[in-house]
Formats: sequence, C-alpha cells, structure tokens
Amino acid sequence: MPECQNCGSFVSRDYVRVFAPEGFEDARVCPHCEDMIREGAAVRDARSRRVSSL
Repeated sequence: MPECQNCGSFVSRDYVRVFAPEGFEDARVCPHCEDMIREGAAVRDARSRRVSSL
C-alpha cells in the first residue's frame, strides 16, 4: 500500500502516479503534510503552517 515518505499517511496509487516522480512507489509528501510542500519537481519546507479544510 503506498504511503507518504514524509508523514507515513496512506495515499492512493493514483496520487502516487500523478504526483511522485517516475519510478517512485510512494509519494514524497502528501496533502496531510503540514511541514513540507511540493514545488514543481522539488520538495521544500513549508513557509507557513497549512490547515486542512477537512
């Protein structure tokens, strides 16, 4: 089962297919990660805390 490499949360295979680089089986960061953010092909520290709308 795919998971986020940063926080360990479950992510779908479709999420990995769309957002992970070619050849990765897990996502580097996911929408649940408050401390990291995807920026193009790179992953960086979030500048501010993100709050989930869920």
